[in-house]
Amino acid sequence: QVQLMESGGGLVQPEGSLRLSCVASGSIFSINAMGWYRQAPGKERELVATIVSGGSTNYVDSVKGRFTISRDNAKNTVYLQMNSLKPEDTAVYYCNANIVSMFPVRTRDYWGQGTQVTVSS
Repeated sequence: QVQLMESGGGLVQPEGSLRLSCVASGSIFSINAMGWYRQAPGKERELVATIVSGGSTNYVDSVKGRFTISRDNAKNTVYLQMNSLKPEDTAVYYCNANIVSMFPVRTRDYWGQGTQVTVSS
């Protein structure tokens, strides 16, 4: 079994910062791309940022210059540093990872349970 566990969400004032973490655990052989998505009330889930195993990153335009995605391959962990937060960043943030698992050997996407980020004064 492979699981993703997020942490680090919460309530923050506008222009504040938060750091999200997501740890993958279980029978993991390797991890390909990892990423963060978010879903605000009444809206579809959207991609926020991705990072591949080699370190290349991609961001949605609305967070460029404010958010930074990074990963620690030794710890099977991906991070999202969020600075200069705005009320429109309020959403449930989900971790996603494309993982090659063992027993059985297969490759598929996994999702975390989500962590709430609320930006409000």
